Amino acid sequence: MKKLGKYSIGLGDRFGHQGSAQLKAIIAASEKGIDITPVWNKSNREHNTIGTQPVDVRIEADLATGSAGFKKSYFVDADHINIDTVDRFIECSDFFTIDVASYIGLKADEKDILEFLSGAEKYTGKLKIAGTKLSFDTSKSQIKQFAEKYLFAAKKARDIYFKIEKGKGNGNFITEISMDEVAQPQTPVELLFILKMLAAENIPVQTIAPKFSGRFNKGVDYVGDPLLFAREFESDILVIDYAVREFGLPENLKISIHSGSDKFAIYPYIGSIIKKYDMGIHLKTAGTTWLEEVIGLAESGGEALDFVKELYIKSLEKIDELCEPYADVIDIEISSLPSKQEVSQWNSARFSDSLKHISGNSDYNPDMRQLVHVAYKLAALQMKDYFRLLETNEQVVSKCVYENIFNRHICRLFDLK
Repeated sequence: MKKLGKYSIGLGDRFGHQGSAQLKAIIAASEKGIDITPVWNKSNREHNTIGTQPVDVRIEADLATGSAGFKKSYFVDADHINIDTVDRFIECSDFFTIDVASYIGLKADEKDILEFLSGAEKYTGKLKIAGTKLSFDTSKSQIKQFAEKYLFAAKKARDIYFKIEKGKGNGNFITEISMDEVAQPQTPVELLFILKMLAAENIPVQTIAPKFSGRFNKGVDYVGDPLLFAREFESDILVIDYAVREFGLPENLKISIHSGSDKFAIYPYIGSIIKKYDMGIHLKTAGTTWLEEVIGLAESGGEALDFVKELYIKSLEKIDELCEPYADVIDIEISSLPSKQEVSQWNSARFSDSLKHISGNSDYNPDMRQLVHVAYKLAALQMKDYFRLLETNEQVVSKCVYENIFNRHICRLFDLK
């Protein structure tokens, strides 16, 4: 059976040029004693927007690892797939993020609900998580509410899982279940019963991505109370550990944090909690590499700077179109966006500093960063010129990508010096 490493990072690379720079950060972490499994991920939406195919991600991952002589495990993730989109990913992917968010709240058949309640009856009353101070007061009516909210989604996850298994074979891929793209977070007690549902459906889930409290906006820091997040995250960790033992789920089951890039305010808490309980983590970083490409081109100056300036100016003109698909995961204050006139006068440092998410950077503009994050479609419309500029300025761009993943993400998360 394929098994995901204790620590893993989802390396989104929308244009498929930064595999080697990303892998260099993984290798640097290993040299510091932190073994991280790289997982190259790309969603169906991103493929459709750019015009790429799932096999392109496999080609990139194989080339990057082959060129570096990387002999450890790595994976290619079919990110946020569902029953309608999974087919095109089956042949070339070996990690599948099964997104059940759209099924949450739809009610399963009454007989299925009653069957689940029968198997969950022993968990009513005072439910204590052995070896911890964590406990829940659960009633039959409360568990029934959980079943009515999540059981249909669990059964849909089963349908998708077995469709993949039919094509890939048993044990030949990693399964993640994603529930993060919903309005309300799942509580730790809800997570417990969700895991029981997944176990009952015989899904060997190795990572699960719940919705957490607070805002996980694309490419910017966590918005919310870090201490509240820490308490919630610690409870989720304890629930997962209990569920593995109680329900017979894979022993390496761990939490996946989606839109996990740049959430620097909560990294110290995540790092200390997983260290405290000796638990793993999967962190998805997605579009942050695309942002580093834009930053690298800005730093390169000349034609490359002109290109990204024009891209930003076009994004202002098409802001509604670009933001609509990401409305739930961005918060842009339009009045804080620099104007076309301002940006046209900027030099390399001013433009790149506006996008660099660095503490103490007075020019950093999170609203501009979020807008550029969703503006990759505009680069796709000029793919030939964009790729030429990436290749011409490869040294500068790849340095930005590496430093972002290693210094700002891996070192912060694992407290590396």
